[in-house]
Order: sequence, then structure tokens, then C-alpha cells
Amino acid sequence: MEYTVVINGKPEGPYEFDQLKSLAIKPGTFVRKPGMDDYKEAHEFEELRELFGFRRQQTAPQYFASFDQRLLASVIDYFLLVLGYVIFILLVFIFIEAKAQRIIVGVSLLPLIPIAKLLYSSFAEASAKQATIGKRLLDIKVTDMMGERVELGVSFGRNLAKAISVFPFFFGYLYSFLNKKQQCWHDVIANTLVVKQRLI
Repeated sequence: MEYTVVINGKPEGPYEFDQLKSLAIKPGTFVRKPGMDDYKEAHEFEELRELFGFRRQQTAPQYFASFDQRLLASVIDYFLLVLGYVIFILLVFIFIEAKAQRIIVGVSLLPLIPIAKLLYSSFAEASAKQATIGKRLLDIKVTDMMGERVELGVSFGRNLAKAISVFPFFFGYLYSFLNKKQQCWHDVIANTLVVKQRLI
């Protein structure tokens, strides 16, 4: 395994694990391994804690996703769901010839989209990636107040609470402009954050 280490503000390496012993790595030193989207602090790696005798430090997130990032991520997710719905309806229409029946079926199945969004977001944001496809493309994810992964029940409750953020006049979403951590009402209710990657 190779590691890239930020030394004096510049990424250096890659270094083999045994080479890390010769570096002045501190708990807050930024380190990245292949396959990682972003750097993490050295104390977040179990093998580095064992190597240097660090303790894992709980630090609250400092970088929060902006309203426009969250909105764009949601638009991407809905676009993909609507695309999937259109493909599904076209397949259903193969077995329905009458135009009137096609219209009825197409309209009556529309509620499947928000239901699918609720279930998909709940499972995706409670997964190891902590994000839907839209959020992953924007490099943002859902966490608890300490930046850790949320449980499925919390994720499901958070997504259900989005109904509260919609009324009245989407004020629950606009509330993020008044909140230092850019939380919407459903984030406040679920004690969650939407964070973005660090800037090195």
C-alpha cells in the first residue's frame, strides 16, 4: 500500500508503509491512499494509529455543502429517477395498446418517483458512500454532527422530514442560508450535516 502525505502544504510521495516511519507524521497530517476521494488526517487510519501511537480524535466537520450544491445533487438524482421511470413506462406500454389506458397507467404510477427517491436516498446516504449518485458527483455526503456515517433509521427519518422543509414556501430549505452549518430543517430534526470534501 502506498501513501501520499501532505508535507509543508504540498503532497509528496507515494511512500511505502515502512517509509512512513522516517517522516514527521503527526495526528493531523493529511494522508491519502489509492482509491480515496480525499485526504484524511493520519489519526483516522487504524494502521497509522498503531504505527505512531496516535489516538483517534473526534473532530466536527468544518466544510459544509452549499445550497446550490445540494440543489444540483437533488436535480441529478431526480433526473436519473425520472429517466428510469420513463424506461419502465415504455416497457409497460408494450403490453398496453389502448391510448387511454396508457395515459391512465402513466399518470397513476407517477407517485412511484417520490417514493423511489425516499427509499433510494435513505439507503444510499446510510451506506458506506454516505451519498446518492448526485451527491457523489458533487463530492458531498450526509453525516452525523461529528462527521460519521448515519444509521439507516436516522437516514430514513431525515428524508421523511424533508416534507417539513417544503412547507411553507420551501422555507425549511432556505433556512440553510441562516444556519452556520448550512442545515435545512430536516437536518436539524435528524441532527445531520451535509458536508463537502476538504480543500487542501
